[in-house]
Amino acid sequence: MIQRIQTVYLLLALVVTILCLINPVGLYHFEQLGNTDATLYNLFIAQADVKSFGVWPLFALLLLTCPLTLLAIFLYKNRKFQARVCAYNILLCLVWIAVLVIFGYVNNPEGAQFTPFLWAAMPGVALILHVLARKAIIHDEKLVRAADRIR
Repeated sequence: MIQRIQTVYLLLALVVTILCLINPVGLYHFEQLGNTDATLYNLFIAQADVKSFGVWPLFALLLLTCPLTLLAIFLYKNRKFQARVCAYNILLCLVWIAVLVIFGYVNNPEGAQFTPFLWAAMPGVALILHVLARKAIIHDEKLVRAADRIR
């Protein structure tokens, strides 16, 4: 299981997703005096002891990605389903990026400028790792089919 390259890709994608899940992904900087900066996490926006849980879809999407990635790791005997689970993870990462853009740039608080942190790029890295894993899974399936055909 671990000797296959797609398992390594999936493990790295899981680690990157968990790192993004627990770290802040952006900062709202207010130009007006009297407003303190707000930090955007995947579950909430923290602004001076006040937490707003309006951004929970970011958390939900990443939280769904983690068990699906673990499921894909342990489905090494069923390569077709493993590739399908990777495709679902790719879709979830794309939706997370779209939701972040909506919350960060389109639906941001009045007079705030959004600055993403490095952790906001981690689902993009996970997306690339899922694409590489899916490509390796499909390649393995083709090799197995070719070996079966030769017999």
